[in-house]
Amino acid sequence: MDFLTKNALLIGLAVGSGLMLLLPLIKRGAGGTASVSAHDAVLLINRSHAVVLDVRDDAEFAAGHITDAKHIPVAQLQERLKELVKFKDKPVLVYCQSGQRAAKASDILVKNEFKQVHQLQGGIKAWLDAKLPVVKG
Repeated sequence: MDFLTKNALLIGLAVGSGLMLLLPLIKRGAGGTASVSAHDAVLLINRSHAVVLDVRDDAEFAAGHITDAKHIPVAQLQERLKELVKFKDKPVLVYCQSGQRAAKASDILVKNEFKQVHQLQGGIKAWLDAKLPVVKG
């Protein structure tokens, strides 16, 4: 008991650190999505054959998108979900310009029982900042 009282600060720090390490897992489990960096997105595409979903508008998509990305603007996603149903059990990488629309699209996918939804952290901007290739048109 004497040990606990003399080392309360260290014990509190250890418990707090452990909780902070578990926080990303708790968030992922609650929301059903994982946020991945551009580098991790490349690995997800190449190793796990992730389906890439661009949820930006038509003009943004035409200005440059990730190779082989499927284009469904977030406003149309709910009514066009049938185009993606066959990918429910595959990894899906969702991205937009900076992340806001991708979060909304990810929520829609998770609510419709997609199992492995990932968001590109920072959107296409982060992809371009990492000097990764895009396709125009």
